[in-house]
Amino acid sequence: MYNSIIMKQFSLLIKPASSDCNSNCIYCFYRGLPLYKGRPTRMSFDVLSVLIKKYLATSQMQYIFSWQGGEPLLMGLDFYKGVINLQKNFAKPNSIIGNGIQTNGYLIDDETAEFFSQASFLVGISIDGPEELHNKFRIILDGSNAFNKVLSSIKILQKHNVEFNTLTVVTSAHSGKAKDVYRFLKDTGSYYHQYIPCVEYNKNGEKMPWTIEARQWGRFLCDVFEMWLGEQTKTSIRLFDSIINVLLGRQPGICQMEKNCCQYFVVEHNGDIFPCDFFVRDYTFLGNIMNDDWQIFLDSAKYKNFGAQKTMWHSDCNRCEYLKFCAGDCQKYRLPNHKYIRGKSVLCEGWKMFYKECLGEFKKIIKKQQVFFNQG
Repeated sequence: MYNSIIMKQFSLLIKPASSDCNSNCIYCFYRGLPLYKGRPTRMSFDVLSVLIKKYLATSQMQYIFSWQGGEPLLMGLDFYKGVINLQKNFAKPNSIIGNGIQTNGYLIDDETAEFFSQASFLVGISIDGPEELHNKFRIILDGSNAFNKVLSSIKILQKHNVEFNTLTVVTSAHSGKAKDVYRFLKDTGSYYHQYIPCVEYNKNGEKMPWTIEARQWGRFLCDVFEMWLGEQTKTSIRLFDSIINVLLGRQPGICQMEKNCCQYFVVEHNGDIFPCDFFVRDYTFLGNIMNDDWQIFLDSAKYKNFGAQKTMWHSDCNRCEYLKFCAGDCQKYRLPNHKYIRGKSVLCEGWKMFYKECLGEFKKIIKKQQVFFNQG
């Protein structure tokens, strides 16, 4: 007899090696996480076992484990074999369990790829485009060529028929190069793209040189959309899929477009729980899975308040025709970052450019789909 806890649906973003990484990406927001500096950062079997057992004891339509870092493959292949065994041991009958891992790919070999294939892992590969773009800010500590390593890993994944998607961090260096990046990813064999704007400011509120400007971001999206729209067979682009979902009255599927930031939990290597990997800080610490259950975190006033801050957008947003698509954008991109000031996303102008130019075409796509299904 299994007892399920009825609660809000949520997924887990797990950092088994914390911010530890075999790469030294200049723009990485997670690098050298202050909370754990100078401490060992490897998830123990006890922490792994408890978090899986407690998560699978909840009532979810599906159980989503997203393994990220730093570099999660630093844990070694045996760690993930242990993950699968624990999931099998603790899963209720007919549970739907999904595992995804986001990696730079540098540690992928034939054995790892074969495991991913057999265990049905969805692999996210971080690749920023052609060699000059990928190597611009992604630096490997031993001086080897990061681009060559990631291409090699993709070929190994393809050899073993592993389902993979690509994540591209869009920096200032990507300005004017969207079409080149899109073509490159397609030529590499990626048909599932995710584009993430790089927005980083230092402690003094000064923009870092790799941060993309709002209009650069807007133009990048418009150019990618032009390429995507002209295809006979569509590539899946996460942002575009989410826009279509919103137009169809569905949930967008990405947190930046949601009106509440209570979407998932970050689980650090030692079991510490946070509401978002952009905000792994002392003031967002919710507790530890070794001491508390998920319902405690869900009911936490700190968690609920963090989620509710999403609707504390700038007053201009209330008059914006595109608010339903961005919900004021990710809290990280809102400046100034002060609890008494409702900041506007630094990408706002770019988002407006994109929606003004492309939203009409999205609506045409919806109409065509509706006609097709009505005829069927």
